[in-house]
Amino acid sequence: MATITSLGVGSGLDLGSLVSGLMEAEKAPLTALQSKQKTVESRISALGTLKSVLSALQASASALIPGTGQTASTKFSTFAVKSGDDSIATATAGSGAAAANYSLSNITLASAEQFRKSETALGIPSSGSNGTLSIKVGSGDSVDVSVALGASLTDIAKAINSSTAKLTASVINDGTNKHLVLTAKDSGASNTISVTGSTGWEGFNIRSSSAPADTNSWISQQSAVSASVDINGLTVTSSTNTLTDAVSGVTINLLKASTTGTSLKVTEDTTTSITAALNSFVTAYNTAATSMKSQGAYNATTKVAGALQGDATLRSAQSQVSNLLTTRYGTGDLQTLSDIGIALQKDGTLKLDATKLNKALTNNAGAVGELVAKVGTGFKTGLGNLIDATGTITSASESATRMVKELGKRQEAMQTRLDDIEARYVKKFSALDTLIAGMNQTASSLTSLLSNLSNNNNNN
Repeated sequence: MATITSLGVGSGLDLGSLVSGLMEAEKAPLTALQSKQKTVESRISALGTLKSVLSALQASASALIPGTGQTASTKFSTFAVKSGDDSIATATAGSGAAAANYSLSNITLASAEQFRKSETALGIPSSGSNGTLSIKVGSGDSVDVSVALGASLTDIAKAINSSTAKLTASVINDGTNKHLVLTAKDSGASNTISVTGSTGWEGFNIRSSSAPADTNSWISQQSAVSASVDINGLTVTSSTNTLTDAVSGVTINLLKASTTGTSLKVTEDTTTSITAALNSFVTAYNTAATSMKSQGAYNATTKVAGALQGDATLRSAQSQVSNLLTTRYGTGDLQTLSDIGIALQKDGTLKLDATKLNKALTNNAGAVGELVAKVGTGFKTGLGNLIDATGTITSASESATRMVKELGKRQEAMQTRLDDIEARYVKKFSALDTLIAGMNQTASSLTSLLSNLSNNNNNN
């Protein structure tokens, strides 16, 4: 609204204040709309907070549900492996493992084949044409590596390493001669090295296509050997020292060759995982319960009401969450959360009794897992009715957002109307100001005239 500064200049009356006072009365409906918008915006923010804490609770509930193809027992069971000698072998357990003892013996480690040959023995040609080294490791594809005439041993090693060949090349200088060292990238008996040099470059041949059994005076530094180990009397072989398929759900890392070997003990833990999941659920529930209580409360001391006090959406959410908490999900001795140690406190929060939970797990871990999984499904579905795309909280928030937009449009229209009203007031009072100014001037002239007449009469 414009500030009025010129009205009343001619008349001497405070017409600007009069217009401002009239406009204050005129804009009362606009002020009411602005106040209503702030209230609705506050509700939108509060609904957003409500949705956020319930979304966190839904996420923690979803974490209680077994994945596709997974049972409740396997979801909440964790396995650990202890080795009798960590210097010989270690292991980790995952999905599919089972509690058992294993004996490892007659351990042979896998190794990658390695050859070396001196620069002199290689006979790198000093004349002729550029060469091609066709390199093959195991049953893989042959890779052609181009080598330039006059290239140094280091240049040749670099060319090999820049290719896709399944081996690495390095150069070792013993002080007298340089040696080219070739090492297969993959270990295992099947990953043997073959090299076929083009004409003039035959000194690089190892088991070449023309002589597959001839290593051509290359010196074997290390043989291509597969890992081997007897597990509970059964011989298992692997191209690497990491065995992933020998024992279901267990990955074994062989570290040292040994005849006597070592032992592996796989143990099952049915407590840690489910306790952690339930603690997370309890924490999320308590956060949501505390937030909802605060939003719907009234503080008699400060005389401040919660943002959603008396709000039907909040009451509905509180009721549905309460129903989800007390629903009977299981049968027999384990039906509700309280049966596994999760009890409702006087302040509306939950508390987990670890002793009661551990006792239930000891008696029937499978039944506890099934109950917890059903609780997770129940809360996920029930909370979804509140916070999913068509949920009541989502719908309420969207409705409030639409109301804010509508209130904004109404305020814009009302402000335009107020601007027109103010313009009319200013126009009318400007005319009045001009009229009064003119009358004042006339009165002043008459007063002056009468004064002059009176003076003349007195003089006469």
